Amino acid sequence: MELQWVAQRAGRLSSFLRGELKMSAGLMNKLKWGDGIRVNGIPQHTDYPVDPGDRITVRLDEPAIEYPAQLGELDILYEDDHILLVDKPAGMLIHPSRSQNTDTLANLVAGYYRETCQNSAFHPVTRLDRDTFGVVLLAKHSHAHSLLQAGLLEKTYHARTMGSPPTDRGIIDASIARRPLPSLLRYVSPEGKPSRTEYRVLERDGELCKLELHPITGRTHQLRVHCAHMGFPILGDPQYGTAASFALSQSLGLKSQLLCAHRLEFLHPLTEEPLTVTSNMDV
Repeated sequence: MELQWVAQRAGRLSSFLRGELKMSAGLMNKLKWGDGIRVNGIPQHTDYPVDPGDRITVRLDEPAIEYPAQLGELDILYEDDHILLVDKPAGMLIHPSRSQNTDTLANLVAGYYRETCQNSAFHPVTRLDRDTFGVVLLAKHSHAHSLLQAGLLEKTYHARTMGSPPTDRGIIDASIARRPLPSLLRYVSPEGKPSRTEYRVLERDGELCKLELHPITGRTHQLRVHCAHMGFPILGDPQYGTAASFALSQSLGLKSQLLCAHRLEFLHPLTEEPLTVTSNMDV
């Protein structure tokens, strides 16, 4: 992929890349030793003096994917030259694994890029568990990916639980640790990493509750672990539920956990425009 800008002032090429483009030092070093940076079509090193009106081109070469590109249903919520936001359904992996090399979000996005003749890469900025559904943010190139990782993402989840908090609003403050290998599960432990989740009750319906959840920290399985620890496990959760929540989930015919990445708020990595993207799905 190639990105192009027109210089508005004089200065070193490195100053333009760092200042106006906010390019990371690592990416700049990677590009300057090859044919990755051009000024008016001519390859240049980062100490080259740039004049106003010069056209700067950055070529971001991505490694070839090692998994098949597939055509399939892809629910696109927002797209431009730098980012793609999609609704991931429950039951789908974000990226291929050793045991599954097809039918993941990465396969479908690669197929979509090929079908639409986009020379873009798959850089997931946000990740969801297989059975969590909703908004996923993807960068189309390494520069956007680097900027998004350094920026602030405001994530809002919706969950349907068995049981509810005693108050309509609050913060769950409970450290989370990983269980001994080979387990991939987490649990609340004073020896774990600090973990905080803000919650707000949206609905109460007998023993059922709909919650809005904001992860203040970003630990693996944080929302599921915190809700279960506080006595209101997420319905359909096969790993952190209780015998009672399993039974209720089965009686409701649930096939996956009722946890939705409902909304994502952030600044666009290149334009710095505020963006809010909301899922078409809910619990």
